Amino acid sequence: MSNDIFVTPQWLAEHLNDTQIQVLDARLLPPGQELVRDIDAEYLAEHLPYAVFFNIEHLSDLHSPYPHMLPRADQFAVAMRELGVDHEKHLIVYDEGNLFSAPRAWWMLRHFGVEKVSILAGGLKAWQQAGLPLATGEVTLPTTQFEAQVADEAVVSLTKMLVLSHEGGTQIIDARSAPRFNAEADEPRPGLRRGHIPNSLNLPWDQLVSEGRLKDNIQLQALFEQAGIDTTQPAVVTCGSGVTAVVLLLALYQLGQSHVSLYDGSWGEWGSRDDLPIRP
Repeated sequence: MSNDIFVTPQWLAEHLNDTQIQVLDARLLPPGQELVRDIDAEYLAEHLPYAVFFNIEHLSDLHSPYPHMLPRADQFAVAMRELGVDHEKHLIVYDEGNLFSAPRAWWMLRHFGVEKVSILAGGLKAWQQAGLPLATGEVTLPTTQFEAQVADEAVVSLTKMLVLSHEGGTQIIDARSAPRFNAEADEPRPGLRRGHIPNSLNLPWDQLVSEGRLKDNIQLQALFEQAGIDTTQPAVVTCGSGVTAVVLLLALYQLGQSHVSLYDGSWGEWGSRDDLPIRP
């Protein structure tokens, strides 16, 4: 497994009872799906054994007008302590199996100082397909002493994005679908303009994914090159709300490029502002 990003269901099943392994369910609904699905109920109905619910919606900055913005470090630490998450353990995160939200959980935990974080390849779907056991109900763990240490330069502000967009020097990569990037389709969240940040490049996140994990390095490299992206150079990634952009970051990390930052506000912030430039 490249850079220890992924673990297989078989590996996790063999290590599930290890005292230094902890599993987090990081399922998140795409925008609009919350109208027809209840992710909390889905978690209670079935999840991996011992997995607490890493609810990205609830773990975001609830005071921000923009979706999924990072909370303060002290807020995140308190939430992790209450969940019983131990920053010294090897944390395994998973989502439904589409690699939609597990990378965001992986990135958040690493951003706040956890050293050992991996993603379950194929997520819940792969676990089920392997015939491995599931649990129901809420998982309650003892309070821990989670300590948060923020990674420097991991998040890019709106002010810096304006400078990068205008002056260049760092690649800006947008993970949204091509129709959204090219202003050919409305955003799934109401009130946002169509288009993209000037001088940004487009590589839809789902092109990098196969069966709930990243494609191999040869395929990834080809996709980045086709999009005009130099994987040897630093980049800032963006998307609709700072979630799927992390799939791009994860792929670049797998290819050996660790100098990748996230514009956390993403199009949820940029597209809501009438005073910011856009390109169709």
